[in-house]
Amino acid sequence: MTTLPTKRTGSVPPVLRDRDAALYLAGVVVSGFGTSALWLASGVWVKDLTGSDGLAALCMLAMWAPTLVGPALGTLADRVRRKPLLIATSLLMSCLLLALFAVDSRGTLWLLFAVLFVYGAAGVVHDAAESALVAAAVDPRLLGDFNGLRMTANEGMKLVAPLAGAGLYAAYGGPSVALLDAVTFVLATAVYAALRVRETPPERPATNWRRQTSEGARYLWGHPGLRPLVLAGGVTMLCAGVNGATAYAVVDALGHSPAYAGALYAVQGAGSVVVGLLAGPALRRLGGRRFAATGIALLAVAVTVRAAPYDAVALTSSAAIGAGLPTVLIAALTAVQHETPGPLIGRVTATANSLVFTPNVLGLAAGAALVELTDLRLLLPAVGAVLLATATATASRAP
Repeated sequence: MTTLPTKRTGSVPPVLRDRDAALYLAGVVVSGFGTSALWLASGVWVKDLTGSDGLAALCMLAMWAPTLVGPALGTLADRVRRKPLLIATSLLMSCLLLALFAVDSRGTLWLLFAVLFVYGAAGVVHDAAESALVAAAVDPRLLGDFNGLRMTANEGMKLVAPLAGAGLYAAYGGPSVALLDAVTFVLATAVYAALRVRETPPERPATNWRRQTSEGARYLWGHPGLRPLVLAGGVTMLCAGVNGATAYAVVDALGHSPAYAGALYAVQGAGSVVVGLLAGPALRRLGGRRFAATGIALLAVAVTVRAAPYDAVALTSSAAIGAGLPTVLIAALTAVQHETPGPLIGRVTATANSLVFTPNVLGLAAGAALVELTDLRLLLPAVGAVLLATATATASRAP
């Protein structure tokens, strides 16, 4: 186990002075750039081929759908060494993305959705393995700082990646964005290969895959500190899914082309950068639940006012969404890493992610239908009201 220094030297945060922690973050930056670019471009791609806001929103649904079986996928991270698993998933995606060169008409869109589905499954396994490695390598007192910086690195890509992806798409089409993402996965593979984490091979499982998976679920659900945060995260992500499915409808209401969504995602990324930098100190000062509740309340206000069809309101609310949404995710992940034994952490992380992100899948699906049937001026304030109730409940349970 690598122990990180806790005193500051100059202006560099202690967590970044550890070689492996810095490499983890470099991998997040590299792969996050490609993922953010593809995430936007895939929706624009479908919108251009079909003209449908609902089908464009289903791109996000395809990427999130594998969280439905997240606990089973996360068990893999507790059965094999985690570093080779990170490398393998990155190489798999770099190869699979090249299949998107065959997508050139409405009739070939099934291939895009299939690749996005596998992309999401690989991401579930990747996140579980990464969380377990980080928990073993980073000083527990600095896990909040690390997870905040990780969120900053990942979400901060929205400052540049969506705009770069939209520009690349406009100039050369969707396959060029897929190639960019494939290259970033190759670079991330090199970063993960450079890690110096020493892993003990996991013991041979004494039970079958199903029982191993259920062990993680039982631990999480029975833990009084983890369950409330994870439940709050699930409700928040349900609402975030509905809100996310309205992105292209919001752009249409503003009178812009679909590519304008890149500007909204970029501003959202700026909000996430700020909250990620502040997450470590805020978690220590407020505690996990109060930190999460504050962010959810901000998200509630931002989603509500997003219904107003003005550019300034849309951009401001996007920044506030970026600042509010990550708080419960950072708080929940940090709590899981603090409170879970090492041999269980892959399964517990994946189970927590499923409970948090499966509602996002449902929200995306519901939002894809509702955005075609409901006025944004009714839909978004209703979502904001649910978020405000969640923030109130989370704050009231805080110690």
